[in-house]
Amino acid sequence: MVACTALVVGNMIGSGVFLLPASLAPFGPLAMVGWIVTSMGALVLAMIFGRLSKIVTKPGGPYAYSQEAFGDFAGFLIAWGYWIALWTGNAGVAVALVGYLGFLVPAIGESETYSIAAALIAIWTLTAVNIRGVAEAGFVQIVTTVLKLVPLIMVGVLGLFWVQLDNMGPINPSGIPAFTAVSAAGALTLWAYLGLESATVPSGDVVDPEKTITRATILGVLIAACVYILVTFVCLGVMPADQLGASAAPVADVAKVMFGTVGGTIVAVGAVISTFGTLNGFTLLTGQVPYGAALYNVFPQTLGKVSRYGTPANAIVFSNTLASLLIVLNFSQGLVSAFNFIVLLAVTASLLPYAFCAVAEVMIRLRGGHVMRGGELAKATILGLLGFVYSMWALVGAGADAVMLGIVLVLAGIPIHVWVRWKQAKEAEAEAEAA
Repeated sequence: MVACTALVVGNMIGSGVFLLPASLAPFGPLAMVGWIVTSMGALVLAMIFGRLSKIVTKPGGPYAYSQEAFGDFAGFLIAWGYWIALWTGNAGVAVALVGYLGFLVPAIGESETYSIAAALIAIWTLTAVNIRGVAEAGFVQIVTTVLKLVPLIMVGVLGLFWVQLDNMGPINPSGIPAFTAVSAAGALTLWAYLGLESATVPSGDVVDPEKTITRATILGVLIAACVYILVTFVCLGVMPADQLGASAAPVADVAKVMFGTVGGTIVAVGAVISTFGTLNGFTLLTGQVPYGAALYNVFPQTLGKVSRYGTPANAIVFSNTLASLLIVLNFSQGLVSAFNFIVLLAVTASLLPYAFCAVAEVMIRLRGGHVMRGGELAKATILGLLGFVYSMWALVGAGADAVMLGIVLVLAGIPIHVWVRWKQAKEAEAEAEAA
């Protein structure tokens, strides 16, 4: 239970809470509405994943649920989209990590070459850790989750005494319609909740998964929501929006205003630990998801091979190679711009799996010969519709550019699916001829 909750909280509370205040500054107080709506949507999704984990216990998380509900092709698209979200998410977390390293070591922040090098070193260090095993990754997750919460609680609670409402400016300073602004803020804030389904992915390694996964997922979302809303409110109230929006380490800069250089340094260290822990959790998932898909002949078999430690080393290495390329290609935009683009791309890729999983329970039970009725049907239907509508709303808020590229990346997987199926058919034909 502790390790699963740490995995959920650790994967959510990472780069989002530490860098999103800068991304949300242009929306002013309206950003808080985005946080509230997103928190409610994330809680609905957490309940949906908790219910699904009880009826589908095989590993793979969203892929496993979609495959059970809608068949192999839908399962492939979801596995592919979810995997894209994970390795793009790894890139986003690494970029945020570099922002706070730059606060502690200015030479890193001032040099694009050093920044890229620091991001790549972090990614490949944790790739090596996760190749060693799930237990080692789980231990790292517990330690980093505990250490990251201390500076965040310090800023979120004590920072209330430094809040000046004048710093927040007008309700909607963005100059765009309120609904559009809330939707855009909501899409960005969803980044902070990516990973809420983390406990469902390594279900084969979880003790008593039917109870543990549900409780850990819901508890993790509630903890994260409280931290996110408090910290963002304090950041908006302590620093003027123009300064906050230009900061590469906004929470550390806010802590520096409140507690001086020592306070800023403590928070920056916490942010580095936090993003390092999140990077660890996402790295675990970048191996588990394609590994689970390969076991069921959805991804190429090479991704289903394990190392001598029993871990999906090929899948982990391939995923983080792509994450590294994404960082190198986008860092020239500047840290905050690169972070925003990668965040929206990861969110877009995640929303397709979330939308499918939102309505998966009824289909899974129907395919199993169980027709839901009465209160059971009402509960599954209401939760499913809420989760589906929320996913569509967040997709609209992500913006045309991120949605277009996300769709292109998802569709790019279709030839892979055809190739895998062709190879399976060829092997089956050879076996038949041999027989």
